[in-house]
Amino acid sequence: MNTWFRSSLLLLLCYTAQSFSVLSPVSHAWFDSQGAALSWETVVSQAAEADIVLFGELHNNAHSHWYEHMLAEELVKRNGANQVFGCEMFEADQQLILNEYLQGLVDSKKIEDFGGTWKNYKNDYKPIIDVAKNAEIPVIATNVPRRYASLVYSHGFEGLESLSPEAKAYLPPLPVLYDSTVKCYADLLQNSFAGHGGSNMPKAQAIKDATMAYHILKNWEKGKKFYHWNGAYHSNRTEGIAWYLKQLNPELKIYVISTVEQEQANTLNKENNGLGQAILVSLETFPHTY
Repeated sequence: MNTWFRSSLLLLLCYTAQSFSVLSPVSHAWFDSQGAALSWETVVSQAAEADIVLFGELHNNAHSHWYEHMLAEELVKRNGANQVFGCEMFEADQQLILNEYLQGLVDSKKIEDFGGTWKNYKNDYKPIIDVAKNAEIPVIATNVPRRYASLVYSHGFEGLESLSPEAKAYLPPLPVLYDSTVKCYADLLQNSFAGHGGSNMPKAQAIKDATMAYHILKNWEKGKKFYHWNGAYHSNRTEGIAWYLKQLNPELKIYVISTVEQEQANTLNKENNGLGQAILVSLETFPHTY
């Protein structure tokens, strides 16, 4: 390496280091429900004490996926065979092929070929599934088959009554409990009418939440720990999935984690207070996974 190149490289490295130390923003931070700073160690400890953890992600947020993976590893270390995983990203009728992958009967490509995996499955979700596979613990496909959510969107909950007994096995018992005054559904109702979506839009959201809650509890028992990851709107403010879980078992200890993106990540914006017991704030300009 010649002297000019070496000197130029050293100068560039010094300038870059100085620039980052002065100009680089905080890319993410953890806060409690009222905006006080939380350490990652505290988040892990609080999550480990809960019966059910709902990690509310933003689907293309890199920080969400990184911490989901790390929490999965930490919970397995602490809970071992008592730990169960589950997620929105697999629908209930995909449970068989998911089990076959976990048992080593098929490879990951078979899951992708089977259809229905999310476009970011390989990079963002497969690593978490593999934590369970290596630890030999279950992963539950909790979400409603999307065709049934579409049915509710078109025909309301009444549309589900026409399904076969085999199809209904993927759903919570009918008729589905529904409260249109729960804020997450009331907000969707207001927005859907503004956008001409109609009164069935929040019901289509509710059948997803009710089904995920149903399959979580179906695969949980006292002494077990269930770790579930889902879109943040499905569990923000202990609504959605968490609301249905509480209707089914008011004694459950539920720990809600939420993710938000903000212009600055060093404080929690007031409008985001209360989204979860732990709130991951991610810089909105941070690169996304897709």
